[in-house]
Amino acid sequence: MSDLRNLPLAAMHEEAGARFGAFAGWRMPLSYRAGVMKEHLHTREKAGLFDISHMRLFEVRGPDAAAFLSCACPLDAAALGEGRSKYTMLLNDEAGIIDDLIVTRAGAERFIVVANAGNAEKDRNHLNELARDFNVDLEVLDRVLLALQGPEAESVLLGAGLDLSGLTFMTAAEPREKWFTTRSGYTGEDGFEIALPLTEAEGLVRAILTDERAMWIGLAARDSLRLEAGLCLHGQDIDEATNPAGAGLLWAIPKKRREDGGFVGAEALKRIMQDGIKEVRVGLKPDGRQPVRAGALLMNDAGEAVGRVTSGGFGPSVGYPVAMGYVATNASETGTRLVAEVRGSHVPISVHPLPFTPHRYRKG
Repeated sequence: MSDLRNLPLAAMHEEAGARFGAFAGWRMPLSYRAGVMKEHLHTREKAGLFDISHMRLFEVRGPDAAAFLSCACPLDAAALGEGRSKYTMLLNDEAGIIDDLIVTRAGAERFIVVANAGNAEKDRNHLNELARDFNVDLEVLDRVLLALQGPEAESVLLGAGLDLSGLTFMTAAEPREKWFTTRSGYTGEDGFEIALPLTEAEGLVRAILTDERAMWIGLAARDSLRLEAGLCLHGQDIDEATNPAGAGLLWAIPKKRREDGGFVGAEALKRIMQDGIKEVRVGLKPDGRQPVRAGALLMNDAGEAVGRVTSGGFGPSVGYPVAMGYVATNASETGTRLVAEVRGSHVPISVHPLPFTPHRYRKG
């Protein structure tokens, strides 16, 4: 793993007994001494601390910042209030999903964009290309990014000296110079993401971990948590070969934007909607205890291929295997019985509603 990038707090993870693995060009903590199952359940019950510094933060500023982002994304950035965050996407000309993002309005002419690690350079190049036609500046912010997730997250942060109790889901604040915080996350639980300078990050982490309700959580439990919550992983559940309609993400695109267009991929998305969606993302519940992993073929009772699994594993909170994938529209109704092909054997599997565990966000 010598050619992988190290997280800024790598020494803290080593001290905590992390087991490392490669992810998106980074040497990432996969799990700690407690193990994946305990880490997962601890996050659902108390507070889990994740180091997500592999993700990239961009600052977009200038007189055309809102217009620029509304061109780059199917987003009405001008209508986004200060301190408000929105889930959105970067689309290509064919409405394929280059990346999914969180965009936050931090000021009248200033926005913060959080992008996925594996797509950061591609996103940056794409945005820089589009920015040529707008009066904006795009800067990569050098920050440690932490996520504290779970029902005790707010209380743990208060004890660590950070009061974010005034935030509700998908709102943001800048409590200190060069700090950027949002009430959001990737687990389905209430929680926060905190970007801050490296010089202050270790102190915050140690303050959080003095509380016995908080513990480090690795990438493996982050994946099982987001899968139970029905949240997409770019590169698996969504990519440039999928579109927002089939991925079940049209809720993130305002209806007026879908109708009026004006963003990259708008015409292609309109065509897809007019022609009819051919396949859709669904939840999947295998029979029995054997997880069905990404890449498994899905077949109907006639033995015809009707879809594929994109994410799969065991759901510790629900106590059974969970998966997501794409199936033909006529096979997407809840309860539809299919068969997954797993290493030459056939595992019965049913279309299941998403999410598998209810979201517990702190709504306003």
